[in-house]
Amino acid sequence: MMARVRLGIGFLAALLLGAPVAVCAPSTSQQESDAITWKVMEAQAAFAPEKFSTLGVSEFDDDVLDLNPQLFARSLACNRSLVLLVDARRSTADDPALLADLDILKRSLLQTIRTASLDREHLLPYFKVPEVVFLSFRALLDPRIERARRAAALVRLRRYAGLEPGYAPLTERAIERTEERLVETGLTGPHRTEVERDLANAPYFNSALTQLFEQSHLDGWSADLALLQRQLQAYADWTRRVVLPRARDKTLLPRPVYEDRLRQAGVDVDPVQLLEEAQAAWVQQRFEMQSLAHRIAQQRKLPSGDYREVMKELKREQLARQDLVPLYQKRLQALEDIVRRENIVTLPARSVVIRLATDAEAAANPSSFMNPPPLVRNSGERGEFVVVTSNPAASGEQAMDDWSHDSVTWTLAAHEARPGHELQFATMLEAGVSLARRVYAFNSANVEGWGLYSEMLVKEFLPLEGQLFALQGLTARTARAFLDPMVNLGLIEPQQALQFLMREVGLSRAMAQSEVDRYVFRAPGQATAYLYGYRKLIGLRGEVEFRLGSRFDQRAFHDFILAQGLAPPDMLRDAVMRDFVAPRSAVR
Repeated sequence: MMARVRLGIGFLAALLLGAPVAVCAPSTSQQESDAITWKVMEAQAAFAPEKFSTLGVSEFDDDVLDLNPQLFARSLACNRSLVLLVDARRSTADDPALLADLDILKRSLLQTIRTASLDREHLLPYFKVPEVVFLSFRALLDPRIERARRAAALVRLRRYAGLEPGYAPLTERAIERTEERLVETGLTGPHRTEVERDLANAPYFNSALTQLFEQSHLDGWSADLALLQRQLQAYADWTRRVVLPRARDKTLLPRPVYEDRLRQAGVDVDPVQLLEEAQAAWVQQRFEMQSLAHRIAQQRKLPSGDYREVMKELKREQLARQDLVPLYQKRLQALEDIVRRENIVTLPARSVVIRLATDAEAAANPSSFMNPPPLVRNSGERGEFVVVTSNPAASGEQAMDDWSHDSVTWTLAAHEARPGHELQFATMLEAGVSLARRVYAFNSANVEGWGLYSEMLVKEFLPLEGQLFALQGLTARTARAFLDPMVNLGLIEPQQALQFLMREVGLSRAMAQSEVDRYVFRAPGQATAYLYGYRKLIGLRGEVEFRLGSRFDQRAFHDFILAQGLAPPDMLRDAVMRDFVAPRSAVR
């Protein structure tokens, strides 16, 4: 994917750690961990430089996705060699922190190898080239990024279009990698709805590319972008002609692939067990929602106390688009006041950005989200809480009323901003957490488990209407944990899941469609990680509270959790018991 400058390990460790806003200098073991992690990053960036550019490593800004021949064999050999590199140091390391980071690297590499091998065995290659290109330039031309880096977008543009020596058009390479395997029998193609969505989204991405470059203050891009856009249109035509007829109508992925998607998300449990436990939790949570809905109905003198009807009434209190960001900013300030007053967790020094999503962003991710700051060489860049109000590619009604009414603003701000995701990432940066824990430990069970846990941390301090929609958020994540496996195991049809989400969870059609798309093709298995990670976290807290009794300090506990970076649940528990519980248990 690129020719890359090789730098010395010691220099790289200093370079990587020189710019972030951190409260303490890295230890010797962390410096070594970061140097080894950089070697892994540099090798993998030869295949996906955009990913590492987005993380903040400017050396990879100008290069592009490697879709050249023998991609699977070359990347497999690379990752296997990296496992050997990590193992060689693990065999002699005795520092617990360094060993933990090396374990994180090895786990990530083995998961990458397993996923690539299973996908190679079972799936027809299919590349979302228009979306990849849009997300690549959105990150590189992001206003948060220093302007000096933006010039690399001109080089990346020429390489995507095949205008640089040694580079073929990305669309040509993508077609080659798919067509070379069309002759093989037994491969599962992409879902028909996925391909149709991608075709419907392509115009949004193409239009957004023009806007990004117009706002970039760069010169000399117009002709090159026009060529790339023609190539992307030709790729869409090829997708409609060649891929769409090979698309599958059934939702089922091959069982080994689906179970691997669960492991990728940090969910280490049989999908049948997962859905059975989630269904039981759903019933319990619905009882709590119903009890709270009755209280709200009595206070407001509503005609019905059924939680579904109460939510409908509250969702009618829609806000004008121009009023959304100011209200979310107000909610964020109130949540920070709650966090300080109740001594819940230490707040980061930096502030939060809140904005509305563009149409292209909503097409790529049709649900409100946190856009992380650069995780490497961060010099104060902030995370963005992005509010999505539509699902542009949804059939029928596209508008969402889920995130634009007063009652939901509390819990959404808590999840995406503070004390949720934005705080989680900002704390890692300000505490100087190791690169391995920032980049390679990522798993949805940790990240989304914390986000859902954050909603519950502040729930009791919210007005009743805010509490009801906090419970709605919990039940929605619980529904995911049984609907996703049921769809992917063939126990229900997607349309049944859609109707359930609209009727029982109270989602708009556009939001329910976004949910079902997630289960079927956007990220099968990932949606289960919210409840799984949340239950792991509250289970860990319960164990710690029992062991420490009156010595338990929730702020210290939460600060310690965040200081571990994105460690998976089992590694997180080991660290908590060894370095948080044991020292406090010894104090009498």
